[in-house]
Amino acid sequence: MNEWYEVDIESLNLNGRGIGRRDGKRVHIDGALPNERVRYTQVKSKENREVGRLETLLRSSPERVTPKCPHFGYFQGACSACSLQHLDATAQLALKQKLLEEMLWEAAKVRPQTWLQPIDGPIWNYRHRARLSVRYVKRRGEILVGFHERARSFVADIQSCSILAERVSDLLMPLRELVTGLSIRERLPQIEVAVGDQAVVLVLRVLDEPSQNDCAAILAFGRKHDVSMWLQPRGPETITPLDGDTEVLSLALPEFGITIPFAPTDFTQINHQLNTILVKRVIELLEPEPDDVVVDFFCGLGNFTLPLATRVAQVIGLEGSDRLVARAGQAATLNGLSQRAVFAERNLFEWTTEDWDTLVNTYGDKNHETNQGIKRIDRVLIDPPRAGALAVVQALATTQSPPKRLVYVSCNPETLARDTAILVNEGGWRLQAAGIVNMFPHTAHMESITVFEPPV
Repeated sequence: MNEWYEVDIESLNLNGRGIGRRDGKRVHIDGALPNERVRYTQVKSKENREVGRLETLLRSSPERVTPKCPHFGYFQGACSACSLQHLDATAQLALKQKLLEEMLWEAAKVRPQTWLQPIDGPIWNYRHRARLSVRYVKRRGEILVGFHERARSFVADIQSCSILAERVSDLLMPLRELVTGLSIRERLPQIEVAVGDQAVVLVLRVLDEPSQNDCAAILAFGRKHDVSMWLQPRGPETITPLDGDTEVLSLALPEFGITIPFAPTDFTQINHQLNTILVKRVIELLEPEPDDVVVDFFCGLGNFTLPLATRVAQVIGLEGSDRLVARAGQAATLNGLSQRAVFAERNLFEWTTEDWDTLVNTYGDKNHETNQGIKRIDRVLIDPPRAGALAVVQALATTQSPPKRLVYVSCNPETLARDTAILVNEGGWRLQAAGIVNMFPHTAHMESITVFEPPV
């Protein structure tokens, strides 16, 4: 019989686990919240850390709420898509800001001069991108479509999803029926979901070629539910629409008069409504002037580059993927911004101070020179993947020609904290402001904005 223990929960970690201390060890417990006292059983134990399973709430947090989704929880079979539905939405934001503050202090020994108001938006049905797993359960003779179970590789048995776009959530059960009837049902491991302003695309990853009857059934499903059905036999470059229409997805930024077409596997923010707010806020924080030259590192499809081009003299968008660079250039032409928005492929993980100085010498004198005649790029935006922007910030920390302002949009607080330490402690930059972006409500994923100014 398992032994029971009791512990007071002091904090949450980045994975949404409650943290307490017992006998000198940190105890990690899924489902427990700060200020709660819980009874738990031990799952794993190491020298300085153990993992426990929540058994009983002895004292409940006032910020605990009833989860909206019936598939949320920490029981066997629970869906893993969310980790914080049991915590009040406002408290989720406060928690993430606290974690960001702690990580910036621990890594860089710095606090922002100003905390920005959190960027917030819809907390339900916000997710416009997803990768759904598909599993044929032979012993039950049925298909499951959804996210993995918590702590196991099985697919959770869900009938709906409170964070997926409502149109997509409504398709989960019909998709089960569709795949059940296909000859390749055991060779279809995932479905990629992409929602645009006017269309929904479902990309079926197929390990075997579907039969004619399969293709007919898939197309009929698309017509019935008004979604575009695509197949992916191998890598992302092999995706093909069954109906032949490749240009169905787009993302609008109406305040800037911008429309960005995208392919189903192109990266876009999963929360489109919040992205609209984010783009506006980032541009406000950059404080651009009409004759400025701006560089957008990790520009992707031009989500920030193209709106910026409507406000400044020139924007240089740099990106490591030649495919995304080409698509961003096409979007610039579509929006009449090809003279103001320039895109180029660069390996930004091997960026150097010399690369930055070359960029300044190439573009810094085209539209703007300081009164002293010194070439300069005025402002910089960095929006990297989870790996962060180590090489870029190292170059900016050592250059003799820094921009006047830097805004960093991060999807990983750990690499942001590391990069902040380099800018502040090695380059003498000032952390002027920081704030949370609630891009992923009810999950432990943390998006943020930081604003830096160079040494005086």
